[in-house]
Amino acid sequence: MTARDPAPAPGSRGVVWLGAPSFPDAARIALGDTRLRANLKRATATIRDKRVAVASELDDWEDLRDAAAAIKNRTARHLDHYLVRLEESVTAAGGTVHWACDAAEANRIVTALVQATGEREVVKVKSMATQEIGLNEHLADAGITAYETDLAELIVQLGDDRPSHILVPAIHKNRTEIRDLFTAEMGRWGQPAPENLGDDPRELAEAARRHLREKFLTAKVAVSGANFAVADTGTVVVVESEGNGRMCLTLPETLITVMGIEKVIPTWSDLEVFLQLLPRSSTGERMNPYTSTWTGTTDGDGPTEFHLVLLDNGRTDTLADEVGRQALACIRCSACLNVCPVFERTGGHAYGSVYPGPIGAVLTPQLVGIEQAASLPFASTLCGACYDACPVKINIPEVLAHLRAEAVEAKRTANRLPTAEAVAMKAAGKVLDSPRLLAAAQKAAALGGRAVARDGRIGRLPGPLRGWSDTRDTPAPPVESFRTWWRKNKEGER
Repeated sequence: MTARDPAPAPGSRGVVWLGAPSFPDAARIALGDTRLRANLKRATATIRDKRVAVASELDDWEDLRDAAAAIKNRTARHLDHYLVRLEESVTAAGGTVHWACDAAEANRIVTALVQATGEREVVKVKSMATQEIGLNEHLADAGITAYETDLAELIVQLGDDRPSHILVPAIHKNRTEIRDLFTAEMGRWGQPAPENLGDDPRELAEAARRHLREKFLTAKVAVSGANFAVADTGTVVVVESEGNGRMCLTLPETLITVMGIEKVIPTWSDLEVFLQLLPRSSTGERMNPYTSTWTGTTDGDGPTEFHLVLLDNGRTDTLADEVGRQALACIRCSACLNVCPVFERTGGHAYGSVYPGPIGAVLTPQLVGIEQAASLPFASTLCGACYDACPVKINIPEVLAHLRAEAVEAKRTANRLPTAEAVAMKAAGKVLDSPRLLAAAQKAAALGGRAVARDGRIGRLPGPLRGWSDTRDTPAPPVESFRTWWRKNKEGER
């Protein structure tokens, strides 16, 4: 799997990986990779257990979730007001705000800002928004090299790979694979890995630290994402675990932050709620090791230029959907991924999007249009574990069901003739709406089922029924329905 897709075309929203197979096809391949499944199971179980432990320490955990959901809902209702307020605050503090309607415009803005400095290299701190717009590829086309500094992002970049998890992008690799990658690839990007590098996590972290230090000390331009931006003060916030973000945000002369418009929050007091929820939900920690905040520019301290790029890229369209807009409340903690039985078995690459897992299944189709990611709303068992884990109470199963209806409607509209599935569903509706037809269908199913069943189970069936029966057995229908049994045995007792 390669990460080198072309940069998004004008008007494109990026987000999905061009040429990626649909979720069912990609998941089928992933399910055959036993090493991938072992890596995912170990990693998600570890994070999941830690999250439950630290969340249970807070008596007001549910109150915090309610408060976070209320803040996000209120902000979404008045998003235009808070974004203008943020722009005013950032500008007053010495920063410059840019508005980008889509991926191509955001890429043009960032590339022009870097070119204006005369530099050919930038360092980056973890940013989903820049992955969403394919910034690295666009910069490369302009002759500018972007160096990822987050450890997991570095692993993905060295491997010419794609991220497979929102918080732990290299979750699909174990430490032996990472050791081999460092040994083979670090030298091509700068400081090579030490000879005889082992796979102990401390050795790997030390190799990455030495490799990145040279870039931190020489880079004049940095590109970052943002976890939150406070409208009242113009303060931008990045939380992280390694300290690479602090280096990127303070050492270069020019700092460019690319942020989705939904990341704005009204006040500092609102931030207090999220700084309790985010670390516990993401890494299972009571607080993030590094929380960096900055407000515009300050003479003699940090970058002398600060640019904030506010990215729409489908978010306004999502906001217009009264059910789907919940997805914009996501704080990218990835708690929903770590509890999802589908994600644990398929991994993130199967989703074909920068945003994998349950939140990706509801966010991606809305950002790019349901026709571009029609299979993703069906990549779920609807078990509801994601809703229970979400720190801002996004009702992901509700949005999934809503998007499934949209996908079916889009398919129906695109086809002049009704599909076999549509015909079957229409027939089923008529049967289920008529007690007489339902009784006849049950009787026919009982006769047919017993004819093809062996030892009470129906195995693989031919023709159009193969898709359902290839991977599962079905119990043979009972000889009589419950309604018939009741009529024969109980009705006289009333």
